[in-house]
Amino acid sequence: MRAIWTGAISFGLINIPVKLFSAVQESTLDMDMLDKNDHSNIKFKRVNETTGKEVAFSNIVKGYKINDKYVILEEEDFEAADAEKTKTIDILNFTLEKEIDSLYYEQPYYLEPDKGAMKAYALLRDALEASGKVGVTSFVMRNKEGLAILKPFKNVIVLNRIRFEQEIRDTSELKLPAVSKTKVKEMDMANKLVEQLTEKFDISSYKDEYTGKLLKIIKDKAKGKKQAAPKLKVVHKQNDDLMEMLKASLENKKKKSS
Repeated sequence: MRAIWTGAISFGLINIPVKLFSAVQESTLDMDMLDKNDHSNIKFKRVNETTGKEVAFSNIVKGYKINDKYVILEEEDFEAADAEKTKTIDILNFTLEKEIDSLYYEQPYYLEPDKGAMKAYALLRDALEASGKVGVTSFVMRNKEGLAILKPFKNVIVLNRIRFEQEIRDTSELKLPAVSKTKVKEMDMANKLVEQLTEKFDISSYKDEYTGKLLKIIKDKAKGKKQAAPKLKVVHKQNDDLMEMLKASLENKKKKSS
């Protein structure tokens, strides 16, 4: 793995030098974009709008437009905006993880202690584990300030980015059913179905099956085999008897279990 950011965790008067690594990798297939006519590869180029010539990445700078003119920004300008936050993961406070709605979670990263930081890193990790709490932090990465939590996962400290409240869209424009209008008998039956389907969560039991099936179709097509498209049917309509469907669902689960 390659570090994508280096800095330090600020924990009271303690600074813990760390390296940041992405904790996730895509499981999707790597597709190329092709011209429909001759299947030639599509290439994207960074082109100068005035000359039409391609520009090397090393010659590209960032600018902000003010009064039809661009102010060019250098790397030191981004750091000068808040030099401390560009190099520090500042723990603002600690809280219970259950108090943060999953809607706010964005991206997880692994934190690795840098040279000489093993003892302080272990202290913070073990303190988080013992307290059952997470650290709420603020830091700047790629010219964007973000919130995140620090939490122990096995023997590593995970930094999980979370969204600001203003980044979550309001639900007022959605057409939604009113709350607490469900019939008592239907609700009781729905609760029984929920209870029947309740299991201890085990992440290892869930796999990305779609990618594997798609890869099989690709291999079959390479051999000249045609695939029959599956027929999907609507299993629930507005005028269906919900009570009967709930009963049938419960019976179906019992049959599968026996």
